[in-house]
Amino acid sequence: MARRLTAYDLQSAKGSKKWLQLHVDTPAEAAAAVACDIVILSCEPDHNLELIRQAAPHAFLSVGMPHGAVASPDEAVRLGFAMMKRGADAVYSSHSPRFIEAMAAEGIPVTGHVGLVPNRATWTNFRAIGRTAEEAFKVLRAAKDLENAGAACIEVEVVPVRLAHHITRSTPLITMGMGCGTACDTQYLFSCDVLGTHAGHYPRHAKRYADFLTLEAELQEKRIAAFRAFGRDVAGATYPEAKHQVDMDDAAYDRFLSLAQSL
Repeated sequence: MARRLTAYDLQSAKGSKKWLQLHVDTPAEAAAAVACDIVILSCEPDHNLELIRQAAPHAFLSVGMPHGAVASPDEAVRLGFAMMKRGADAVYSSHSPRFIEAMAAEGIPVTGHVGLVPNRATWTNFRAIGRTAEEAFKVLRAAKDLENAGAACIEVEVVPVRLAHHITRSTPLITMGMGCGTACDTQYLFSCDVLGTHAGHYPRHAKRYADFLTLEAELQEKRIAAFRAFGRDVAGATYPEAKHQVDMDDAAYDRFLSLAQSL
């Protein structure tokens, strides 16, 4: 697409298109995603946000609002607008529907979250959510609360496939599925899982496609070797050479010395 994706574009394609989605941490990851036609991205609101936006100018970018960063709906609106100004197309929020409703009322596309919500895991632990009928109904009700609040998208994380399928088919929201089989509108993974840079226990729903930790260890060895060689060259007076520096010609230097005597 020759222009930036919008919430309207995603919702217009609901039911007819399955999107790939990645959470990226760096501009290089964002550029790699775009090269693979992955045009739905998410990221943190850190110093990389603007650079990620530049690396993926046409992608739909959902940017996380840190849980607890706001203490009122008004603060959520203010921070939401600031994140949109920095390059977000949607603001991810795991806050309550009243915060999401306030942002949505001002035209800020919001991504909500149901199922395993890490920021609220003290109430559930880290496990699949919705395997009983009662708990599945709570997940569905939470999704409907987000829909009624005006959210544009909803992350559906580690819920049973049939529940994810029911939610996807019963809401106009774009469902972003992680650990939900193929039921949702997007197939969503974190780049650290795909690249093998995730340092902890790999979640069941993730698949590692590379081992960048090994590559990083090899790169660190090369960094150390290069730094040591630099130190040896300095100690042995082989760096810097004439080609690494600039100088004045003799006439300019003599003139400088003459001027310096006036100080």
